[in-house]
Amino acid sequence: MRAARGNIAKAGKPGADCAAGAIRRWRWRLSVVALIVLGVAGCIGPRAMAPNATPAPDTLAFVAAADTTEAKILFGAAKTGSAQRPAPLGSYAKGCLAGAEALPDSGPTWQVMRPSRNRNWAAPQTVDFLQRLSAFAAKQPAWQGLYVGDLSQPRGGPMLSGHASHQIGLDADIWLRPADDLTLTPAQRETLAPLSLRRANGAFVNPSWSKAHHAILRAAAQDPRVARIFIFPGAKVQMCNDETGDRAWLGKVRPWYGHHYHFHVRLRCPGGATGCQDQRPPPDGDGCAEAQRWVDDILNPPPPKPQTRPPRPKPPLALKDLPTACSSVLRSP
Repeated sequence: MRAARGNIAKAGKPGADCAAGAIRRWRWRLSVVALIVLGVAGCIGPRAMAPNATPAPDTLAFVAAADTTEAKILFGAAKTGSAQRPAPLGSYAKGCLAGAEALPDSGPTWQVMRPSRNRNWAAPQTVDFLQRLSAFAAKQPAWQGLYVGDLSQPRGGPMLSGHASHQIGLDADIWLRPADDLTLTPAQRETLAPLSLRRANGAFVNPSWSKAHHAILRAAAQDPRVARIFIFPGAKVQMCNDETGDRAWLGKVRPWYGHHYHFHVRLRCPGGATGCQDQRPPPDGDGCAEAQRWVDDILNPPPPKPQTRPPRPKPPLALKDLPTACSSVLRSP
């Protein structure tokens, strides 16, 4: 019996060794697989993300650690404002917005145009300014209020397309088309064409310009929160020629390229916003002579400058280029 047990024991030992070897081999294979999985995950991390990829909003907290990621990808992915105290951070063209407030798509005296862009977010001061200005516009003949264009993204920052500014919630585009119907559906607001008011490539206004445009722009510029208003040169000159009262407000209205479908309002940094960088104030005076020079150059273009090497295009802003606090804006719920 003992001999039999011994034979059985000897016969069973090679099987045990085989089983143990098999377990060791499987453990090794599982380790290799785990390393491969981790390696692949590292390769598809934020630093290797395709330049135009848009991360899902729930990955922003992870991606925000990658300070070399293009900022427009990160901020373009946010769908809502951050759960923070409202604060514009940085400058108009290099910053972000904490605690943004959404201007409702429709109100008693305004409607947001192109609502699918989700660019109706701003600092609370901007939202209040637009509501007040639209109420003033509603008192003008043939106007029921304002059609409001782009403000900022939900957390500000660089946009996936379009503006270089509009990053800290203090910029607003307001259509020059009179808002004569405030019952437009979202689909209609996606397709309604804006109205150009320029003639002769912006040297003059066209017949669609009205006294109401002048009055609305004057009311906007006279608001002490406003730093600048951008509009095409012919409109600035027209207002300079037509204004018979106080002209101080005209200094805030600056001629700029384009801006014949809308005018662009830029607010000052609100009081106490220590992380916000104001733009340098406009020059003294009403700026009318400067606007007239723009018009003169449109009508009689100066000779082209000697050909020089074109400037190198600026690289896109990365998260590391923005204020440090912008990372926390992305990571906030």
